Amino acid sequence: MQTRAMRKGDSLYIYLSGELDEHSVAAARTEADRCIDQGAGLSRAVFNLAGVKFMDSTGIGFLIGRYKRLKRYGMGMYLENPNAGADKILQISGLYSLMPKI
Repeated sequence: MQTRAMRKGDSLYIYLSGELDEHSVAAARTEADRCIDQGAGLSRAVFNLAGVKFMDSTGIGFLIGRYKRLKRYGMGMYLENPNAGADKILQISGLYSLMPKI
């Protein structure tokens, strides 16, 4: 799992690529949290999932954890470009009600 971030205006974009599962989530969590902490005060964070090839329930936990962290900073969380498999998981889990797909 690779994680990189970029600030665009008042938004933090976090790009994830690889597999978001129990083997890779710890490193992704550490890097995403570092980026969120550095971007505190921005209005929102957008997680770009275009490069995520596989996501299981651990990935859902990862996203919920980042949502809670962002909420403490008063930042909104959005998801963009999930592949068909991830999109289905996100729809079924109801995560789009917390973190809308844009």
